[in-house]
Amino acid sequence: MESMKMGKRSILDVFKIFWISLWAAIATLIVFFPVTITAMLSKTGNLAFTLSKIWAYIMLKATCVHPVIRGREKIVKGKSYIIISNHQSEYDILAIVTKLGIQFRWIIKKELRKIPLFGYALYESRNIFIDRGQGEAAMKSIRDSLERLPEGVSVMFFAEGTRSEDGTIQPFKKGGFIMAMERGMPVLPITVNGSRKVLPKKSLVFHPGTIEVIVSDPIETTTYSNENIQDLVDKTRAVIISEFNPNFPDAAN
Repeated sequence: MESMKMGKRSILDVFKIFWISLWAAIATLIVFFPVTITAMLSKTGNLAFTLSKIWAYIMLKATCVHPVIRGREKIVKGKSYIIISNHQSEYDILAIVTKLGIQFRWIIKKELRKIPLFGYALYESRNIFIDRGQGEAAMKSIRDSLERLPEGVSVMFFAEGTRSEDGTIQPFKKGGFIMAMERGMPVLPITVNGSRKVLPKKSLVFHPGTIEVIVSDPIETTTYSNENIQDLVDKTRAVIISEFNPNFPDAAN
């Protein structure tokens, strides 16, 4: 009996992998050319960013994942933020991009810029390419890219640097905070709950469910300097941890 259950579970997992891969391919075919063309023609990349949400909506719908948001009223439309979020799953991206309701750009590894058309479209959309293996080079590329950022557009940082292996919130890297301090941009803390249950790291076996996105009060950065930048990092991380619920949605706040 137990072996039959394992067999059924394995077949279901295989189907889920096929299903999510199929819809990822379909969604990519749907949005690739519209996003690429609008990115090349647009001076701001805003329309390309808006169209890219279609990919996220398709994937959420296809996998029966429902993001919800709390605290969106704390965001001032037209204001630029450095958005700092925890990172549990690839589905963090889908939940955040469909729920925040503002224009922002991603930090992207520089290798993607080499992809014909697609890489150029990402660049023209004003996304930020970095060399993740070189600290000073990465900071310079971020600074240069921020100069190209359209007015009122924010930048998204997953401050842990990668998805959490065990579901806990890892130490934060300083890059995004340095940029916020240098440009006087407020930090917008975002906490994502439930995404790891939907799609764990290094897995394509998704689980339908709910993801919660929590927007906390923006943190002004004008009083911080190189000497006390770690205080800003620690404050932001403490805010995100205070809203973090690893048991969501079983024990919703």
